[in-house]
Amino acid sequence: MTTTPTTPVPFNRLLLTGAAGGLGNVLRERLRPYAHVLRLSDIASMAPATDACEEVQPCDLADKHAVHHLVEGVDAILHFGGVSVERSFEEVLGANICGVFHLYEAARRHGVKRVIFASSNHVIGFHKQGEKLDAHSPRRPDSYYGLSKSYGEDMASFYFDRYGIETVSIRIGSSFPEPQNRRMMHTWLSFDDLTQLLERALYTPNVGHTVVYGMSDNLDTWWDNRYAAHLGFVPKDSAEVFRAQIETQPPVAADDPAKVYQGGAFCAAGPFGD
Repeated sequence: MTTTPTTPVPFNRLLLTGAAGGLGNVLRERLRPYAHVLRLSDIASMAPATDACEEVQPCDLADKHAVHHLVEGVDAILHFGGVSVERSFEEVLGANICGVFHLYEAARRHGVKRVIFASSNHVIGFHKQGEKLDAHSPRRPDSYYGLSKSYGEDMASFYFDRYGIETVSIRIGSSFPEPQNRRMMHTWLSFDDLTQLLERALYTPNVGHTVVYGMSDNLDTWWDNRYAAHLGFVPKDSAEVFRAQIETQPPVAADDPAKVYQGGAFCAAGPFGD
């Protein structure tokens, strides 16, 4: 006899930061089954709440007091907020570095015990393509953005060791409707697989601080999730179905960062302000 998978018991209130961003807009609808109320936050403008199951609460992550108010009354946090591309250090500092500190301090003060941190493959971006990495491999950030995500992972580790706040740090590869180039054939994460991974990250007990690579079941991957096996994340999609269209793109030069490093173009962004 087969059984139909069921959605776990919803949380009373989940907080999604970065709700106006690319993935935030995708997750706004996909996270609804997991909460009676989904609190949505961003510094950018957002669409109004569609019903009583949504709360829209703008917030600048660099504003400590605003973040403390934002976190009040939530059961778990999905932290997708902040600068999501490479920018100057000053631009990254407020939202990505101060912001993640403000978020964990607010979680501590309000008794929130589970955070899902949207980390990034750019934490390990200066490793060469083809190297096989796991969660214990040395970090090699490729940018100020990557540095901020590395800092966020350390913040998550500290707040678990010191205060017992559990975090799943997801080193997101490339989450788009489909891969856009040859590099993304290795790093692509479908929206369905991202949603499954978030569900596992929210509901798996005793995660401590778990680092997991966010990737679909791609043919040739650079990342090994052996140390996140307890999450039970089994991706269903693969970039392979897009190979024919990707192979029509012009070849990339052998010395192009998009060909050399796992972080691709981020490895060559900047400097800023010269």
